[in-house]
Amino acid sequence: MSLARVHSAGLRGVDGVPVLVELDLAKGLPSYATVGLPDGAVKESRERVAAAVRNSGYEWPRRRVTVNLAPARARKQGTHYDLPIALALLAASGQLVSDERTAGWCVVGELSLDGRVRPVAGALAMACRAKADGFTAIVLPEENAAEASASGLRVIPVCDLREAVELASGAPPRDRAAAPPALPPPSGADLDLADVKGQETAKRALELAAAGGHNLLLVGPPGTGKSMLARRLPGLLPPPSPEESAEVTRVLSAFGAPPEGGVARARPFRAPHHTASAQSLVGGGPSARPGEVSLAHGGVLFLDELAEFGRPALEALRQPLEDRVVRVTRARDAFDYPARFQLVAASNPCPCGWRGHPRRACECGPHETARYLSRLSGPLLDRVDLQVETTAVRFEEWSRPASAESSASVRARVAAARERQAARWGAGPGALNAFVDAPRLRKEGRFTDEALRTLGAAEAAYALSARALDRALRVARTAADLAGREAVEGGAVREALNLRALERLRAGLGEAA
Repeated sequence: MSLARVHSAGLRGVDGVPVLVELDLAKGLPSYATVGLPDGAVKESRERVAAAVRNSGYEWPRRRVTVNLAPARARKQGTHYDLPIALALLAASGQLVSDERTAGWCVVGELSLDGRVRPVAGALAMACRAKADGFTAIVLPEENAAEASASGLRVIPVCDLREAVELASGAPPRDRAAAPPALPPPSGADLDLADVKGQETAKRALELAAAGGHNLLLVGPPGTGKSMLARRLPGLLPPPSPEESAEVTRVLSAFGAPPEGGVARARPFRAPHHTASAQSLVGGGPSARPGEVSLAHGGVLFLDELAEFGRPALEALRQPLEDRVVRVTRARDAFDYPARFQLVAASNPCPCGWRGHPRRACECGPHETARYLSRLSGPLLDRVDLQVETTAVRFEEWSRPASAESSASVRARVAAARERQAARWGAGPGALNAFVDAPRLRKEGRFTDEALRTLGAAEAAYALSARALDRALRVARTAADLAGREAVEGGAVREALNLRALERLRAGLGEAA
C-alpha cells in the first residue's frame, strides 16, 4: 500500500474544521513535500515526524513522500497535524495495519522528537467539529483529554506515537479519559464585597451590573476603590453553565491558553494595560487571533485608566459592545469571534485626578477637564449603562469594622433577579436585560406611565440619545427585578438616571465653561 488517509481537524478562528491527511509514497529519490496551503509550522512537521518515527523504533521509508492536507483551498496552520501524518506514513509503508474501527476516528497531536505526543491548541473546538461530522472518537494528547471530553465525543488520549500505532492496530485503549469536573460556584473568599469600606452607591451599581449584565464605568479620584470594586464583580456573578463553560474553554483553547484543568470553572476576568492597541483588544494580527474582548467572553473585561487608552482602541470597542461578536477580516478570509462580555472601566475625573476630592485641590480648569473627558466619546458612553462617581472614604468610615454585605449574600439576589429575567425573556446566556433587543424591551418590559414621564423629563434636561434612553430602561428593569416587582415604576427609572454621573458632570462643565 503506497497511499493512506487519516482524518484530522484544524482551526478556523475558534471553530474546528475537518481536514483529511493524505500521504503517498512513490518511487524516486527520497524527498518530502507538503501541499494544501501549509504554513511554516506545518512544513516543519517533516523534521518532527521523521525524528519521532525513528526514535519510536519504526523505519523512515526511503521513498518520495507527498502529504496533502485537504481541502487544499483552506490555509492550514499549527502543529497538530504531526500525529495523523505519522500514522498515515506508517500505514502507507506497511508498518501499520489499521483496524476497521479506526475509520471513524479523528486524530490530532503534535510530536516531540522522541515520539511523545504534546498538547495542542483548540482541542475542544476540533472535538466538537468531529462529533458534528459523525466521527465516533477523537485521538489526541493526554493533556487535552479533559478539555475535549466537554464535547461529549468519545476521547482516546495517547502519550506517544507507539501507543497511537497500537491503538490504530486494534489494541484496546487505556481508559484514562475522565469526565469534566463539576463547576463549583465562585467562592469570592479572597475578594469579598464586604471588604470594601463605604462606596454604597458604587456597590449598588455593581449589584445592578451583575444582575442585568450591564456595563459599568467608575469615575473618581485615585485611591477611592475603583479597581477594588471592579475586581469583585466576578464574585457576584453566578457560575457559568456547562454550555457557557464550553464556550469559554473553546475560546481560551483556540488562543493557546486553555484554563487550568482543561475546562473553565469560573468566568474569565481580563485586565489589559492602557497601552493596549485596538488590535490586541478586538483581535487581529497576521494569524487573526482573538483579542481581549473575546478572551473575556462570558466574563468581565476591566479597563483601568480608561481615558488613557488610545482613541482607536476605545472606538474599536463600540461594535463588540453592541453586537456581542467581533469579525476580523483578512484578504483571504474572515473570522467571527464571540464577545459577550461585561465591560467594567475606571477613570479619573480630570487630568490631575483630584477633582471632587474633599481634601486635595484639583489643579485642572473646566476646559482641561472637559478636554480630558472628551477622550471618552459619546457613542462609547452610550453603551455604558452605569456611570458612577466614587468619593474618598473618611478615616472614621475606613477604621470602622466591616459591616457590609458579603459577596455571597449579594450573589443570591443576583441569581434570583436573573431567574426572573430568564422567565421573561427565555433561557440562555443572552436572556439578560442588557442584551434584550430594545423594541422587545419597551414592549414587554412593563414600564408604567410614570416611568416613561420620568425618562422624558431626563431626556429634555440632558439631551440623552435614543440608545442612552434604552440603557436607562434596561437598568430600571433590572432594579425592579432585584426588588421582585413585575412593573417598572418611576423610582426605578430615577435610580437608573442617577447612576449616569458622567452626563451630569459633562453638563456641569459645559455650564462652567
